[in-house]
Amino acid sequence: MADKAEDAFDSAKEKAKDLGEKASEKFEDAKEATKEFAHDAKEKASEFAEDAKEAASDFAEEAKKTANEFTESAKEAFGGAGGENKKILAGILAIVLGSLGVHKFILGYQKEGFILLGFTLISWVLVCLVIGAFLIYIPMLIGLIEGIIYLTKSDEEFYNTYQVGRKPWF
Repeated sequence: MADKAEDAFDSAKEKAKDLGEKASEKFEDAKEATKEFAHDAKEKASEFAEDAKEAASDFAEEAKKTANEFTESAKEAFGGAGGENKKILAGILAIVLGSLGVHKFILGYQKEGFILLGFTLISWVLVCLVIGAFLIYIPMLIGLIEGIIYLTKSDEEFYNTYQVGRKPWF
């Protein structure tokens, strides 16, 4: 019986050894698969990072381009090189808000702008004394007349007269 027990023990030992070797092989396979997976994941992450950098760079470049286009458009709209857009802006503001002197400020005539604005404010105060009711139309009329004059002049004539020549009134 001792021989049978010893044989069974040896057999169990050998099976355990075989199972240990198989487990070791499976462990090595799993270790190798994990290394491959980690390597692949690292490559994918690197590719993703490169794509993200490229996309961010493209976005930044496009944003700069759009900002430059917007700046150029704003410069043209508010006083481009030829003065055409400043003429239209000043003319429309003179007709709509002429009594406040906004068109004078757009053309760079601060003193004249403050004169119109002050006259309008004083007229509003004097409305209580009735005389202001008559005075309040004067700056409105000045703005209307100047707006019409601005819009009827040619671009070159407007530029030479009001932006280069600095003619402040009519």
